[in-house]
Amino acid sequence: MNNKRQNGRPQNNRQPNNNHNNNDNNNFFNNNPILIFVIFAIVTIFAFKVIMPEEVVNATPNQNIQAFGSNSGSNKTIAYSELKKLISSGKIEYVGIGNTQIRAISKNDGIQRVTYTARRVVPDETLIPELEKYNIGYGGINEENVLSDILFGWVIPIFLFFAIWMFLVKRMQKSMGGGSGGILGIGSSKKMINSEKPKVKFDDMAGNKEAKEEVQEVVDFLKAPDRYVRLGAQIPKGVLLVGPPGTGKTLLAKAVAGEADVQFLSVSGSAFIEMFVGVGASRVRDLFEQAKKVAPAIIFIDEIDAIGKSRASGGPMGGNDEREQTLNQLLAEMDGFSTESAPVIVLAATNRPEVLDPALLRPGRFDRQVLVDKPDYEGRIEILNVHIKDVKLAKNVDLKEVAKMTAGLAGADLANIINEAALLAGRASKNEVEATDFKEAVERQIAGLEKKSRRISPKERKIVAYHESGHALIAEITKGAKKVNKVSIVPRGLAALGYTLNTPEENKYLMQKHELIAEVDVLLGGRAAEEVFIGEISTGAGNDLERATNIIKSMATIYGMSDIAGLMVLERRTNQFLGGQTQKDFSDAMAKELDNHVKDTLNERYKVVLQALRDNSQSIEEMTAELLDIEVISGERVREIIKGNGGTVFEDEDLHTEALNKEEEKEDETSKSEVKEEQKDNIEDKSSENSQIEETKPTENS
Repeated sequence: MNNKRQNGRPQNNRQPNNNHNNNDNNNFFNNNPILIFVIFAIVTIFAFKVIMPEEVVNATPNQNIQAFGSNSGSNKTIAYSELKKLISSGKIEYVGIGNTQIRAISKNDGIQRVTYTARRVVPDETLIPELEKYNIGYGGINEENVLSDILFGWVIPIFLFFAIWMFLVKRMQKSMGGGSGGILGIGSSKKMINSEKPKVKFDDMAGNKEAKEEVQEVVDFLKAPDRYVRLGAQIPKGVLLVGPPGTGKTLLAKAVAGEADVQFLSVSGSAFIEMFVGVGASRVRDLFEQAKKVAPAIIFIDEIDAIGKSRASGGPMGGNDEREQTLNQLLAEMDGFSTESAPVIVLAATNRPEVLDPALLRPGRFDRQVLVDKPDYEGRIEILNVHIKDVKLAKNVDLKEVAKMTAGLAGADLANIINEAALLAGRASKNEVEATDFKEAVERQIAGLEKKSRRISPKERKIVAYHESGHALIAEITKGAKKVNKVSIVPRGLAALGYTLNTPEENKYLMQKHELIAEVDVLLGGRAAEEVFIGEISTGAGNDLERATNIIKSMATIYGMSDIAGLMVLERRTNQFLGGQTQKDFSDAMAKELDNHVKDTLNERYKVVLQALRDNSQSIEEMTAELLDIEVISGERVREIIKGNGGTVFEDEDLHTEALNKEEEKEDETSKSEVKEEQKDNIEDKSSENSQIEETKPTENS
């Protein structure tokens, strides 16, 4: 009963299995690799010699053959022609023929035998007939040296076999021993793991206070695990960090390791995927083995959706075998390792939590999901303060204004804006980074690089000026629209010939119906201005019409803001952190009705915008003339022009101002009525008290 169980499995089941595997590996072959190698090498070379026998000297019964092989007597090198003369003169008893040489032994005439050596001339078809003519014995000879034969035929092959054998045995022992590695190191993850002890702290990661509070328990457990263990608490084995790109998920994981002062092993999810099935699973085993050796430690897997995608995503035919085996091994490792004796916590990051396998997200594996979202206004100020530590700022720089202009941007975007502002100041040879540099950097981040060198004709400049003036005016006179920050007819980015910068001061998490309609009106303002003041439309409104169409369509298919589908959702949105993708789920008849609804709504709003521009024609003309003159005007100047020509500008308003005002009016009315009733009751009470006093007075006197 005292054995602790986790997820229904006893934690001590893995040790016997490891011991059993070690006993299996301690066999005769693993304990005696050199002996096995020698036996293998000798058998292999012997079989090679038997299959391909060497050329040997032909044996004859003549005793002179053995004498020829000996070194007795003298040796003499002669020319091939002289040898043939000796043969024809009858002074030769035996001739040995080799591939390149011919050796002849002289007859024993009581004088010491002489061995003649001559270089063979090839081809010579007269030698053999001449030897047979004079009845001289002949045969083949082996010209190889015994020493070289042993060296090249036995020693060197054995040495090469030994080197290759030891290399393969070492690799196979690593693979069979439960670690990674494998043949040629394919299964090893050492080169793909970045192991370090980060110096990053929570103070280095501004914003996302809630996310830091969620992972604070992990830090406390790694610092003092006994405080939790003695109470029977179990720290989460895994924490999944989700959020849009650039919000600081990797930085938060490093900050956890830095605060806890533990080893940080980081690896990308794509590093586990290879063309060989089983390699990813081997690398997962190796990763956890390395983490256990340096425990307490944190394993960080970035973009875990590369290996953690749901196994049902492959359909009825199955999915990727390699990815599924890797995922299965990851599930087994997270379910099996103990966090008490060796604290190892897994942190993972992804932008696509909806595609992960349910088995990966169950309690006992990734127990928690921590949202690392884009920062709010206060968070952006904190992030800007962190990144400007080494930047020389001018006195006119107000980070609060920069934070207001960067609503909706992530931490990485803010860091890039600060760096871009510093680069712009350095390019202009300034000693400090000024507010204008920050404003230009924000516009570069949002609209793209300014292209003053792009030459456009006066006619096109006039069209662009009227177009942007239409956007700006509708944005200022329409209730619920974003306020204008800047209007410019200077080309930026890839295709923008001009732009109207609308930057809300704060992130909006909800939008009311009238705000969506206001955004559609602003998008249609550019094309409507061309029609009213130029008399002909151009291609400049292509992107505006596309965005307006998507808004109207989303209102009908996703948000239930139309009568065409009522409260029925016609499209499902996925990948919310990566821009969002929609999956359609409606019939062809509904599609036809939807198209008619989008068309009718756009035409209806277009008529409203046309009339608004005609009513404010003087403001448009003045704004256009100023744009053609100085190319850029600010949002304050736009509002001045509209007010100067008698127009009405909607000031900054809260999203729910009307609703709040109505509720406050109701509360005031109720409170006033309650006060009146209380006052009335008090008057009645006082009058009754007075009457009672007057009645008792005579009694008292009496």
